[in-house]
Amino acid sequence: MAKAVATRKSAEVAVMDENMFAADAGVGVSDLSSEDLAIPFIKVLQKMSDELDELDDAKAGDIYNTVTKDVVKGKDGVRVINCAYNLQYIEWEPRGTGTGAPHAIYGAGDQIPATERGDDNKDYVVGGSGRYLERTAQHYVLVLDEDGVTQQALLPMKSTQFKKSKQWNSAMRSLKMKDSNGNMFVPPRFSHIWKLETVSEENKNGSWHGWQVSKDSVVQDPGVYAEAKLFSESIGQGKVSVKHVREEDKNTLDADTPF
Repeated sequence: MAKAVATRKSAEVAVMDENMFAADAGVGVSDLSSEDLAIPFIKVLQKMSDELDELDDAKAGDIYNTVTKDVVKGKDGVRVINCAYNLQYIEWEPRGTGTGAPHAIYGAGDQIPATERGDDNKDYVVGGSGRYLERTAQHYVLVLDEDGVTQQALLPMKSTQFKKSKQWNSAMRSLKMKDSNGNMFVPPRFSHIWKLETVSEENKNGSWHGWQVSKDSVVQDPGVYAEAKLFSESIGQGKVSVKHVREEDKNTLDADTPF
């Protein structure tokens, strides 16, 4: 008798499936604003990055997502759609002081403080008591995983990687396509998928791992294209907020080129 009761109870256990979640799609998360969300940063891990002490399988040259904590091998790379770009000059407090957040951020058209190049190749604000500026190229991307799922992210390029940013922008601007009438046009920024891998680099200051950008393909999925376009528009309208956090000197090397 006991066995029969146990069998009946087992048969009555409900099984979750995707349709139950779909019925409540978006509940509790759809009303979150940019102030409630943290846009991930995509960065290259360096040999002295703190994350190497926290992640078992990570190594220098790997690609790291600061929110999901996902790590991708640099030689495997990631596929992204570049949706928007802006250039900022970020003013930081002296190393070891402040909260780790920027002292100020200057965009296009802003009056940028006068600076002077220090012996460590950083650009220090004149009369700024040790504060310094970092010229930062910000690429807002959609990261595509193997299943076609997308995630918004910010890929900053500064110091030795600033030249890579200029080359990437130039590559996007040089793209050409033909419309149905055979007329040539420059496609939108978010029309193509790019492959980001990492490579070893060096200069007189030392060695590090940097980005290698190559064109992958044209966006084929209308849904992904619409998402990329919406992300681009959101950035243009100032709806995407970014919280910069300073990385210590041990994680970066500076190029010799001043502002």
